[in-house]
Amino acid sequence: MQPSYDVVIIGGGVIGSSVAYHLSAHPDFTGRVAVVERDPTYAASSSSLSTSAIRQQFATPANIRMSAYSIDFLRRVPELLGVEGHDADIGLREPGYLILGTPDAIPAFEARNATQRACGVHAELLAPAEMRRRHPWLRVDDLGIGSYGPEKEGWFDGPALLQAFRRKARAQGVEYVAGTVTGLEMVGAGRVGAVLLADGARLPAGAVVNAAGPWSGQVGRMAGLDVPVVPLKRCVFVFDSPERIPHAPFIFDTSGFIFRPEGHLYICGTTPTAENAHDDFGLEVDHALFDDTIWPALAHRIPGFERLRMLRAWAGLYEHNLFDHSAIIGWHPDVGNLMLACGFSGHGMMHAPAAGAGASELILYREARSVDLAPFAFERIAANQPIPEHVY
Repeated sequence: MQPSYDVVIIGGGVIGSSVAYHLSAHPDFTGRVAVVERDPTYAASSSSLSTSAIRQQFATPANIRMSAYSIDFLRRVPELLGVEGHDADIGLREPGYLILGTPDAIPAFEARNATQRACGVHAELLAPAEMRRRHPWLRVDDLGIGSYGPEKEGWFDGPALLQAFRRKARAQGVEYVAGTVTGLEMVGAGRVGAVLLADGARLPAGAVVNAAGPWSGQVGRMAGLDVPVVPLKRCVFVFDSPERIPHAPFIFDTSGFIFRPEGHLYICGTTPTAENAHDDFGLEVDHALFDDTIWPALAHRIPGFERLRMLRAWAGLYEHNLFDHSAIIGWHPDVGNLMLACGFSGHGMMHAPAAGAGASELILYREARSVDLAPFAFERIAANQPIPEHVY
């Protein structure tokens, strides 16, 4: 007889596994949970291909609250996610974030800083001369301002966090099912009765969570819904350099590139310059992007990198929310037992702890108690009320 589940989570990446962990760890939950993952090796998983950073420097209270909850969780991962025989070490480092701005960006930086300070984030606004004093290797003559977060910002081992969530969830009774979801069996109007897999399996479900990352739009269409989440490819490059950069924070440049140390090497990437087709899930690396765009920008900002040597690269997929580039978390208004936890647009790894905690509480109580998820509800899309995170 086919088993039935109280909750079936579609997608076993860091978001789906965080929901599974938080739900199965909650003392008020006694049901059965299944997580369906199409790539059980996680070789092509977005969670395995992330740059895995955490920052508090957002422009909106909603995202700042998500980061505040998540960094507190990440600091406690060894005690929260350890299981017998496996230490939960995610290599969390907190050297801070340095976000660079041109002279005409000063008003926007000041507005963001006021919001951040009102939310308890003590980011520093730095003049070019101060940035140069702290980081002599940094070119600042074309900059107008910088914003530096001296605490609760940095990076960690994202794949290790994913596996820690997964191991702990399984230790708490969650079942992981390897399979590709091909359909949602609807029961009457506005309810999912079962999740259907490519191998013919049928998983009856009391509730379903769409945490399918870049595939979330496809899963939504299985229920007749328009979920505006599509894949967006981002390339990451690893390089070495004879110029050593001491005590470097995570840097976000005016050109759009990001850079941070990775052991004795460095990694970098840039904001995607063009959207791939919405049905393109390919992971081919665009090496010309490094040669033509990123390297010149790196060498301009950090002249010592003129002689860098690119070693390897990979591509991963953002679950890109076309509406406002922010997460969608909550019950869908037209399908009462379908929860969305998708569309993080590059912030999924850093916000996974908060998303998992809040989503599990929505399942239990129909309200999120650990962190306010109301701004991320799907209803904002129908009301045309985007989260104004990216308007600067």
